[in-house]
Amino acid sequence: MTSIEEQPKIKLGDYIVIQRQKYTKLQKFGNLDATATLGKELLELKGLLDQPYGATFRMCPKEELGKSHRGRQRLHALELCNELEMRNIREVLGISQSGDDNRNIKDDGDSQALKSEDIEQLRDECKESTKIIEKIVENSKTFHSKTEYSQEKYLKKKEKKYFEFVQIRQPTIRLITEMYYRQDAEKVMGIRVDTLSQMISYSGVSAFGNYLLYDSGSNGLLPAAFLNSIGADTEATMVHMHPGNIPQKQALLALNLPDEQTNRCISVNIYSVLREFYQGTEETNSEIVVAEPSTKKQKLNEVEDNGSETTKEERQSEPATKTTLQKWQIENRRAVNLMHNKFDSLVIASKEHPANLVKELLPFVKPSRPVVIFSLCKEVLMELYVELKTSSKVTNLHLTSNWLRMYQILPNRTHPEVNMNANSGYLLTGYTLG
Repeated sequence: MTSIEEQPKIKLGDYIVIQRQKYTKLQKFGNLDATATLGKELLELKGLLDQPYGATFRMCPKEELGKSHRGRQRLHALELCNELEMRNIREVLGISQSGDDNRNIKDDGDSQALKSEDIEQLRDECKESTKIIEKIVENSKTFHSKTEYSQEKYLKKKEKKYFEFVQIRQPTIRLITEMYYRQDAEKVMGIRVDTLSQMISYSGVSAFGNYLLYDSGSNGLLPAAFLNSIGADTEATMVHMHPGNIPQKQALLALNLPDEQTNRCISVNIYSVLREFYQGTEETNSEIVVAEPSTKKQKLNEVEDNGSETTKEERQSEPATKTTLQKWQIENRRAVNLMHNKFDSLVIASKEHPANLVKELLPFVKPSRPVVIFSLCKEVLMELYVELKTSSKVTNLHLTSNWLRMYQILPNRTHPEVNMNANSGYLLTGYTLG
C-alpha cells in the first residue's frame, strides 16, 4: 500500500474529489483563485497545490461572507494535516451515562439551552468540532436521558454538521460511478458500479483492438470507463457514437487522463458519421487543412506574394485545392476509417429502443466478437433477444439483471439500508456470427 508521500501531486487544471465524511463532490482546480462550496462552507483551494492526493486538510475559518438562502456562509482556508486519526466522539467527550429508554423524552424544541446565535459564536471561537459538540451536549437537558444508541445517533448528526476536516481524493472510475449514482442515478441511466464492471467484462475491452460504443446519455461515464480500461500508451482505439451535437464528457475529463489516451477516444454524432460512411464527402481527395477551434471569418481579399490583392471574383475562378475541416469532420473521417476495418466489440447503452441501433451498427463488428446492450427496460431487450435469435446474427444470447442490496452492518443491528434502489438495468449479451 502506497503512503501519502508517494501519491501523485495535485496540479492546476486537475479534477479533484473533495470528501467530508461520507459526502463527496467533484471539483475542478482550475486556478489559484478557485473555490468550492460544501453546504454553508466556502473553501479556498490554493492550499492544495503540489500536495499529495489522499491528504487530509483542516478547514480554518477566515471570514464570514454574510447570509444567503442557506444561512451564514463562511470562507475557509485549507491547512494540511499530518494524519487524521479515526476517533470515537463518545470516548473523546468521556460520555458514560445513558438512559434505559426514550419514553419520557419530549421533543418540544426546548431541550437545548444554547440559542442559534450562541452556537454560531462557538463556531467562530472554536476550531475543533469536538469542542462545539461538547458545549452542545453540556447544554442539552435530555441528552443523558437518551439510550446509548440514541446518543450515538445524536453525536454523529452533530459531528457531521461541524466536522472540520476534508480529504482530497484522486478521481477513479469506481469513485465517480458511486458519486454519480448516489447524487442522481438518472443522469447515468441508472448504471451502478457492479453493472458497469459487467459491461466492461462482457465487452472484452483491452489494450489492443478497436471498440465501438454508443451512449445516449451517461454523462461521459461509459466512454470514461472503457477508455480507462484501454489504458495509457496502448494500441487500442474507441469510437464513441452519440445522438447529440456535443458529446457528454464530464466523467472522462474528471479522470485527468493524458492527451495521448484521450485522443484515442473518437467522439462522433451517429447520424453524421453514418451518412459520411455511406455517402462520402466531396473533399475526399482534396488537401486537408485543420481549422482552429475558434477561427475568425477570413478576409475577402488576400495578398499575393507580389504584393497585389486578388478580388473575390478572381479567387472564385481559381481551382480550389485545399479544404478546411472542423474538428468534428476530422473525427468523422477517423471513425469512418475504423468502420471500414470493423471493430472488436460493440457496446450500446441507450435510452431509446436499441433495435434500430443494433441493426445499423452490427455490420461494423468482426465475426466472433462480443456484443453488449444495456437498457433500463427489460421488455425492449426481450423483443431484441427474439429478433436476434431469429436472424441468427448473434449467438450465445443471455439476458441478465443485477440485483444488489446494501446492508448496514453494526453490532446487534445489521439490516438492509432503508433507502435503496435494487435494480440497475438489464444486459443483453452475445457474440457475432460471421
